[in-house]
Amino acid sequence: MPATRPITSGPKATNVRSVALEVLTEWQKTPRFAVEILDDWTRRTALSGPNAAFLHDIVLTSIRNLNLLDHWVGHLTDGKHLDHRTGWVLRVGLCQLYLIGVPSHAAVNETVAIAGRAGALVNAVLRRAGREQSKLLEQVKEQPLAIAYSHPEFLVRRWIKIMGKAKAEALCEWNQHPAPVFIRMNRLTEESHERMARIPGLAPHTEEDFFECTSPPREALKQGLCYAQDPGTSVAPRMLGALPGETVLDACAAPGGKTSYIAQMMCNEGRIIACDSSAPRLNRLRENLTRLKVRIAQVMQHDFLSSSPPPFGDLLFDRILLDVPCSNTGVMRRRVDVRWRLKEEEFAQMAQTQRAIVESALRYLKVGGSLVYSTCSIDPEENQQLVKAVQEAHPELELVESRLVFPPKDQMDGAYAARFLRKA
Repeated sequence: MPATRPITSGPKATNVRSVALEVLTEWQKTPRFAVEILDDWTRRTALSGPNAAFLHDIVLTSIRNLNLLDHWVGHLTDGKHLDHRTGWVLRVGLCQLYLIGVPSHAAVNETVAIAGRAGALVNAVLRRAGREQSKLLEQVKEQPLAIAYSHPEFLVRRWIKIMGKAKAEALCEWNQHPAPVFIRMNRLTEESHERMARIPGLAPHTEEDFFECTSPPREALKQGLCYAQDPGTSVAPRMLGALPGETVLDACAAPGGKTSYIAQMMCNEGRIIACDSSAPRLNRLRENLTRLKVRIAQVMQHDFLSSSPPPFGDLLFDRILLDVPCSNTGVMRRRVDVRWRLKEEEFAQMAQTQRAIVESALRYLKVGGSLVYSTCSIDPEENQQLVKAVQEAHPELELVESRLVFPPKDQMDGAYAARFLRKA
């Protein structure tokens, strides 16, 4: 059942709801991420802090609960056909009433004010929603998982087949809650431990160097004392186990969180080649590595799916990290767009791409060296099945260890990592 979050003081609302409507309609029509659109509109409209927070809450909660909101809209309009704009107006209104906890008079009146010609319909539907609120909220638990937790039906079916209904439901429920803010302490910055200890509100995580915080410590992030990063991202670098003085390839490195963590494990001694295929992402990678005081990384543009030789030539590596592009099914709590943009056929396509990257990178691994294959997916087709196929095709590789992070169980973003050792 969706969690309601009552607000203690409503920001001035008409403008915020109007902006929310613009953001949501743009999100539906374009492939852009909701957070990017929100940032653009927040800057464009110069919203105050409370209004910006309220805007984010309406937009992200609406996207996160899209199927459930549509179920309610269908019931409250008796299945009436609605144009796209009116549909979004009603979703925004119901999001406030049922999910965010905005007082009824404010939610109804201010939403009707942005409804335009559909004002009479919106007013009638939202007032009916107020009368039926208790009944509809109580009935949520009786709905199919795809409606109750707003996930695509194909994805729910897939997860039930893979892990059973109980675990699938636990994962769907997990994805409905906004992700907390985590940071990783950067030990490459001088006196980071002492300086971080003076930041209030940091709660240590079970993963070393990670902290949960109520809001991002912006000045500490700017100074490179820490990096915004979920503890789940630490699994692959730790499994890689890079040592000072070694030569390491991070083949899909941007934006640099894992690269900088590897450099920390190497005590900034040795050499890291950090590659990515995207020039804009490389700019962000360079900025992050500079801010985080990484001295041993060389940033290079290379696509391991291309036939062109890499810029590092025939260099062989002691360790290779392949944090490959994936379906992102382990991080849907954090990335609200993913569930609605993912298509069923993409899993097989993604696995082909991932396998091709593995085959391309393997040629640069030394005998006796380690390669860690990593995703932020919890799907076997991208993880265990792919690793098994690589094993069968490469008898010179020994699977040393693997780990699947399941978010509800491990209480952090989902991830998978497997380490291969190249035998003589």
